[in-house]
Amino acid sequence: MPIVECRSVVKRYGGNTALSGLDVDIHGGVTGLLGANGAGKTTLITLLLGLRSRDSGSISVLGSDPSTAGPAVRQRLGYAFEQRELPPDFTAFDLVAHMAALHGLPAKLARGRASDTLWEVGLGEERFRPTGTMSTGQLQRVKLAQATAHHPELLILDEPTDGLDPLQRVDMLALIKSLAEQHGINILVSSHHLAEVERICQTVVIINEGRVVRSGAVDKLTGQNAYYLVEVGGEAKQLASSLAGLGYDAEFSPDELMVRVPLLPKSAGETAVVKSQDERHLEVKCADAIRDAVASQEIELRSLVREQQTLERLFADEYSAGNLALGSQGGAGKPPDRGGKPPSGARTSKGRRR
Repeated sequence: MPIVECRSVVKRYGGNTALSGLDVDIHGGVTGLLGANGAGKTTLITLLLGLRSRDSGSISVLGSDPSTAGPAVRQRLGYAFEQRELPPDFTAFDLVAHMAALHGLPAKLARGRASDTLWEVGLGEERFRPTGTMSTGQLQRVKLAQATAHHPELLILDEPTDGLDPLQRVDMLALIKSLAEQHGINILVSSHHLAEVERICQTVVIINEGRVVRSGAVDKLTGQNAYYLVEVGGEAKQLASSLAGLGYDAEFSPDELMVRVPLLPKSAGETAVVKSQDERHLEVKCADAIRDAVASQEIELRSLVREQQTLERLFADEYSAGNLALGSQGGAGKPPDRGGKPPSGARTSKGRRR
């Protein structure tokens, strides 16, 4: 059973529609929530938390409707908000203990959990420092601690690596992964850092203009989309036509040809699984077909490189296909999801696709 179910969810702010018939199921594990600024991510999170009511549709979080059972739902959730501001005069320990108590823990247990959790996120020796004296990286860890000290069933993280340097990002991602793997916490991560989401998430949901445009397991969305990038020294159109006749989907430009490797036969269902040895056989077969076609047509072969689909490339493909509107303000009339910043890696260019 999904931990989150949304059916035909609509949310409007005045005359602007933030969510437009959104349908999605979120299961256990770590799920990435992706989308451009204004796509509807923050609106969806507020509905899941029961902080706002929807205009129509249905939402179930851990089996309950957050619009009618908000306090009960929130007691079972953990939420680390995007904003960096925390009460500056509170020590990290007092803040985390207070939040744990608000989630229903007795005072003594709340204080014990606060201490343990701050040690776990790397702030044990700093736990009695006021948050107003802490760095951005430390504040992000405090936010993570206050969201997890009560051991939630679902943890919602909004841009957990925002403002962190590269090393701090690596540490934060390791912490999030540890929470899921060692403590069994289900996590929903809202982010525009696609490479980071790919590192820690098992599934992703991509939202655009209030609707889900793609969702599924990361390894399925990326692993089943390996392809060969072929650079030739002559006209590529004839080569593409020849390979298309053999069942390969080829996209070409005047001096470049990208041939997608069909890791699954067209007759196989979407849930089919390819064994590694079969995948290797199909890749070799495709490479041989490219080699033979190039030789028979006497075209200069400059390079043949196997590349792997990534979330960044998937996002760019959706944008190129017109399924994404980067930087859209579909949620205008509410506080925007971000400050107009496009998702990392979501840009396309007319040059080589690397």
